[in-house]
Amino acid sequence: MNDIRVRDLPGGVAYHAGELAVQRRLGQADTAQRVGRMIRPDIPAAAAQFLAEQPMIVLAAADDAGRMWASQLAGAPGFVHAAGERSIEVEAMPVAGDPLAESLCGTRHVGMIALQPQTRRRMRVNGVIAPTATGLRIDTEQVYSNCPKYISRRGVEEWVAGGAPEVRRGTELAAAQQELIARADTFFVASADADGHADASHRGGNPGFLQVLSPNRLRWPDYRGNSMFMTLGNIAVDARCGLLVPDWRTGTTLQLTGTAEIAWDEAVFTPGAQCAIDFTVTEVVEISGATPLRWTDPELSPVNP
Repeated sequence: MNDIRVRDLPGGVAYHAGELAVQRRLGQADTAQRVGRMIRPDIPAAAAQFLAEQPMIVLAAADDAGRMWASQLAGAPGFVHAAGERSIEVEAMPVAGDPLAESLCGTRHVGMIALQPQTRRRMRVNGVIAPTATGLRIDTEQVYSNCPKYISRRGVEEWVAGGAPEVRRGTELAAAQQELIARADTFFVASADADGHADASHRGGNPGFLQVLSPNRLRWPDYRGNSMFMTLGNIAVDARCGLLVPDWRTGTTLQLTGTAEIAWDEAVFTPGAQCAIDFTVTEVVEISGATPLRWTDPELSPVNP
C-alpha cells in the first residue's frame, strides 16, 4: 500500500499498512477512520496559541546513521510558535551531546509533541524541518491533538540556568538508570514508518509500567488511546525506535535507541493493556542538566490502569 498521508488527502488521513494491520487486529479500524478526520496539515488558531504557551517540546527523528531518537527542547514560552498556516518555528536546538544535536541541522522528517502537564493537554505535529538562524522550522504535514489520558499532572517549579550538560554514554542500562526507568510515570517514543516519516508520542502510567527486564531489554503496556495506532503501526513496519525518559525533578534526560517489537502474547500483558511492546536497547545517552526546567511531583492520571 502506498503511504498516503495528510499532505495528499486534505481533511483526513489515509493510514499506512502497519497502522491498518494493528487497527484491524484490535478491532478499532472504524474508530480510527472517524478519529483520523481531525488530522489536518495546517495549524488551527487554538493550536497556535497552545504552542506559544509551552516551555518544552519533544522532537523525534533519525540520526545520520538511521537510529531513532527522541530529544527534549526547552525555552521561555514563545520559543516555539506558529509562523504561518503550515509552518512552526522553534528557537532552540538540542544541547551539546544530544544524539540529534547535529542531525537536526539539516533537512529531515520529524515528529513533534507539545505536552502541557499542568492541564493534561498535548498536540502532535509531523513534518519536515529546515535549519534557521535561531533553531529550526517545521513545515507541517500532520497536526492534531490527543486526549488527556495517562498524562501525569505536574507544574514548573523553577527554571535553573547555567551549567554545562554532562553526557554519559553506554550500550546498556546502568543500575541508576534502571532505577530512573522503574519510577517513571512518563516517557516519549520516537518511531518512523517504512518511508521514514517520523512521529513523537507520549506514554504514561503508574510508576513501574515501563518495566526493566534486563540491562538492555524493556517492556511497556499499550493502553487504549485514540485508536489510530501511529506508534504501533510504525513499529509494525519499521522496528527502529527511540525513547526519552525525563527526570522531571533534576532536569536529567535518559535517551535510548534500539528496536521494538509488538508482543501479542496475552501472558505478558499487564492489566488494562491491549498488547505490549518489547524494546531492545542498543545505545544509551544520559545528559545531566539537559533542561533548565524543574517540575513538581506528579499527580498521576486517574485513568491509569
